[in-house]
Amino acid sequence: MPIIDSNQYKPSVLFRNGHVNTLYPYLFRKNKSFPFKRQRYLTPDEDFFDVDWLENEVNSKLVILLHGLEGSSSSQYINGMTNILCQNGYNIAAINFRSCSGEMNLQCEMYHSGFTKDLHHFINVATDKYTQIFICGFSLGGNVTLKYISDGVYSITSKIKAVAGISVPCDLKGGSIMLKKWYNHLYEQRFLATLLKKVRFKQTLLPNKIDLSNIHRVKTLWDFDEYYTSSLHGFQDAEDYYKQCSSLPFLPNIAIPAIMINALDDSFLAKTSYPYQIANDHPHFHLATPKNGGHVGFSDFNSQTYWSEKHVLAFFNQF
Repeated sequence: MPIIDSNQYKPSVLFRNGHVNTLYPYLFRKNKSFPFKRQRYLTPDEDFFDVDWLENEVNSKLVILLHGLEGSSSSQYINGMTNILCQNGYNIAAINFRSCSGEMNLQCEMYHSGFTKDLHHFINVATDKYTQIFICGFSLGGNVTLKYISDGVYSITSKIKAVAGISVPCDLKGGSIMLKKWYNHLYEQRFLATLLKKVRFKQTLLPNKIDLSNIHRVKTLWDFDEYYTSSLHGFQDAEDYYKQCSSLPFLPNIAIPAIMINALDDSFLAKTSYPYQIANDHPHFHLATPKNGGHVGFSDFNSQTYWSEKHVLAFFNQF
């Protein structure tokens, strides 16, 4: 489809700075309280992940929400999307990736940007009563979403009607290089703080399987992926992980309606994460690249719902 006109998002002067737009909702957006019901799902490899459900029982439409790196179902962007979708009659299943629900998972594997097997398992075991399924992923979760429907690893149910990815680092190598930039240092260090804490804790649970001898070398997310994401998940190194798990090479294979919303001032994204040519030539893949928005930002002082959330709702409502 043609590139989507994204000029409707015209934020106040304050939010025309990508970093302000990124940080504002993280620091100041107030989460609404929802009566989520948590359910644990056991996996074929003797592990588990937790999902927070919000069901209205009115219809058979389900949206699966996938959070970003070191996020969870309580992340403000999950809360905001839950709010607008629930108000418009959708049931919600907010998946917490392994290790992200407040309890450490059991196996060496935790999750990563291409970790699609728990999403597939969840769809197979937990969505029988729904006739229409939608998926919306944020950042890392957006890459998982788009890779899942396009890489051919799993058979995709026809019940999935459309998907969305917001602030998607579809070129993982490019995104990792961007996070090394000085202006992204604070973001990167916040990610590393919790990731390294998890690895240290997991080593106490699995001392014979996790080697901490290189942990002092981890200064960037690239380093973390080099020494831990790769070794914990069966990749040769960071380069191999990025190559195998980036959704970018698989986007031409998409066979259901999909939208990627990537702001042009997102400091996390490389130029390769704006796949205009693929969108121009594709019958199902839509691309929106507003000038402003930051990383999972798209903030608005004057509304409880943000531009990206309204855009995803309108997209899903078409199908």
